[in-house]
Amino acid sequence: MSQLLDPRDAYGTLRTDLGYAYRGVFAAEEIAEAVEAARELLEPRATIATFLPVLVARQAREQLMAKAQAEGRVAKKVPEILFVCVHNAGRSQMAAALAEHLSARRVHVRSAGSKPTGEINPVVVEALAERGIALSAAYPKPLTDSVVQAADVVITMGCGDSCPYYPGKIYEDWQVKDPAGQPLAVVRDIRDDLQNRVTELLRRVLD
Repeated sequence: MSQLLDPRDAYGTLRTDLGYAYRGVFAAEEIAEAVEAARELLEPRATIATFLPVLVARQAREQLMAKAQAEGRVAKKVPEILFVCVHNAGRSQMAAALAEHLSARRVHVRSAGSKPTGEINPVVVEALAERGIALSAAYPKPLTDSVVQAADVVITMGCGDSCPYYPGKIYEDWQVKDPAGQPLAVVRDIRDDLQNRVTELLRRVLD
């Protein structure tokens, strides 16, 4: 009978894998710090403990890549777009998913929340699924300096001044209705509004 992997072993394996992936880019101490920071951020909000190492792995990888790009340790191959809202459970997730879907990987997209919640709004998941876009691997992520520094374009929605400002980046604040607590019909309208905005943004970014 198989046994669940001890989280301590999972994090050790993660540090080893990241050390291989980022050999020559980050020292072992930096990788260990990224894994521990991801664990500290996600552990208080984890609803299913056995999934925590998987979420920590995703967060640590994302933060290390953002840090590497922000500090010029690795070159950017495509423009970086960051979508930010308060909970990273609705608007920013929809915008990021639409941008990734519509750009044919000609941009790299991230999303984050100033006060992320524990799960994606299920009505948002349903509205995007109607367009053939799955959010099965998405989860609310905290806003960090590294992801802002790595971005070329930062789009905020309802999060006020919580997003740090760095010169040389394009910042836009979109007035988009919050899908929290809204029925599917309203969330469809929000999705369509975001698709129009994202389409116009991609035209400008990819010109």
